Amino acid sequence: MRIARFATPDGVSFGVVEGDPSDPTACTLRQVDELPWDGQPVFTEKSFPLSEVRLLAPIFPTKIVAVGKNYIDHAKELGSQTSDEPVIFIKPPTTIIGPDVPIRRPAASQRVDHEGELAIIINQPCRNVDAMDARRVILGYTIANDVTARDIQAAEGQWTRAKSYDTFCPLGPWIETQLDPSDQDILVEVTHADGSSEVRQDENTAAVVHTVSEIIEFISSVMTLLPGDVILTGTPAGIGPLVAGDTVTVSIDGIGTLSNPVVNA
Repeated sequence: MRIARFATPDGVSFGVVEGDPSDPTACTLRQVDELPWDGQPVFTEKSFPLSEVRLLAPIFPTKIVAVGKNYIDHAKELGSQTSDEPVIFIKPPTTIIGPDVPIRRPAASQRVDHEGELAIIINQPCRNVDAMDARRVILGYTIANDVTARDIQAAEGQWTRAKSYDTFCPLGPWIETQLDPSDQDILVEVTHADGSSEVRQDENTAAVVHTVSEIIEFISSVMTLLPGDVILTGTPAGIGPLVAGDTVTVSIDGIGTLSNPVVNA
């Protein structure tokens, strides 16, 4: 089931995507009363063609917990190594934007990078979750772009400011509740203002160092996770700079595609 958050002239709603999203004119959003945390949607009488609504970020969490250096090749390109335990950091919810909303490059940074990632959405309050029981606390998965001011990250030696600028966490286009997170291709493509494009990241989630279940076990041993909280599972090798005029597209098999243009703040 694909759960989307969307805007119409009447307000903001959640809905279940029905049909083939590759053809928005043939795809429908069936409105639900509220986000179906238990996976059992209660539908209203309203439906909307996907082509006639504006998709928003599918969730607005209390916190975004991200895992760094979770792919060996990515750790190498940073001149670092992976860790026996997940390396975690926090991004504020104010970084979140939805599909097609511009990523704003701050004037303080000369190098802003994309980082395409698989994101987990938590469905209930939880603490000290055993890895074997992790599936119970997952609502589903979405696509994330952990945008990073790379020069600031390198200069400061810690990641908070570099990861926390407004618009630095695109999410979407929806939450997929039925997905095998251990075997999904992640593809990141950047299209430039002149129309040329290049594939920057191309990897399968099978290459992660720490699995989804292990990540949830570790993070929930540190902090309580709440419904809607987002966990970013790390980015593969191939990070690269974004400049004004670019459009960055992150695609994950089984979920879809998340695209955002890039502008100067």
